[in-house]
Amino acid sequence: MKVRAERIAFQMQREISDIIQNQVKDPRVGFVTVTGVEVTNDLQHAKVFVSVLGSEDERANSLQALERAKGFIRTEIGRRIRLRLTPEIHFKLDESMDYSMKIGKVLHQIFPDEETDGETRGSDGE
Repeated sequence: MKVRAERIAFQMQREISDIIQNQVKDPRVGFVTVTGVEVTNDLQHAKVFVSVLGSEDERANSLQALERAKGFIRTEIGRRIRLRLTPEIHFKLDESMDYSMKIGKVLHQIFPDEETDGETRGSDGE
């Protein structure tokens, strides 16, 4: 059952991403990326992790717009993926991108002579 849930989660990620990009018309939805979906084994609930670029206000507005469009998105998922019951969708903000950017800034402050890919700058080609 777990394998089936993982396959459905992957398919839902692709479909939700497409729906948000092409069919959700709310202007409050900014640059949203669906980074992952976790579906419970009984296929009743799905956590949809989204990354939103912008300020805190823009993120909050995008999440609010996604919450309002949840019914539409769920209906579209039901049409695209043939399931007896379409999972209830719960949007969660994925803050891993923010965390990795924060770590990158800290590392750059600690090692200012390092390139972002880990190689050092130097004229001798080392």
